[in-house]
Amino acid sequence: MSKKKYPLEFPEGEHQNCQTLTGLTVEHLPRDGSLGRIKRYRSGADVWQPDDQQDRLYFLQSGQVAVVISDMEGREVVLRMIEVGEPFGELCFCGRYKLRGSFARTATPSEAVEINLADFMEYLQTERDVIAAFLFTFCIRLADAESRLAILAHRGAEERLGRLLLHLAATRGGMRDEPTGEVSLPVSHDELAQMAAMSRPHVTLTMGRLRQRGLVRYERGRPLFVNVSALRAYFIGE
Repeated sequence: MSKKKYPLEFPEGEHQNCQTLTGLTVEHLPRDGSLGRIKRYRSGADVWQPDDQQDRLYFLQSGQVAVVISDMEGREVVLRMIEVGEPFGELCFCGRYKLRGSFARTATPSEAVEINLADFMEYLQTERDVIAAFLFTFCIRLADAESRLAILAHRGAEERLGRLLLHLAATRGGMRDEPTGEVSLPVSHDELAQMAAMSRPHVTLTMGRLRQRGLVRYERGRPLFVNVSALRAYFIGE
């Protein structure tokens, strides 16, 4: 019996291609606007709050949204940054709506399609390709969540931050700087602090150490560049 070829293969580190080609996006919604309604938010506005019910989901059409939780001391940790086209808010579909327990907050002026869960579930049952994309999206996000948990399990600041940068380079990395092989990341020290569950001063100090070792490169007002090969060698030994 001949071995079946896996239908989706990408070069190592090209996780963004997987997300782009298999994930559920706003492009899967009806073009006539018959599903959901448009909601507009100013920068820093809450799309939902912890006491809101999980009775709807959203597709981001413009801007950027952060899903954030807050601990007992008021420190915030970013669970996920939502980019244009992505769905968010899809936590419970059993009909017994629970409370969100998190914030969804805009990082810039944003626009999203808001859809009642019952309407979305009815739509899923009529569109096979949407069901497949929906499944891929959950698989991608489960893998992402497990990677984030593994990162947060590291107690050392350098290793936690270094592994977070590697994860972001694989999932959110931008253009490569060809002469150096570096990957650009559209992320600030504030965002890194929230994602790594560290204080902003601690992140700045640790990033300074990584820069001294040539693992990252950044300047005020310019993108952060990550030397993926050097980071992997330093923290993982590859």
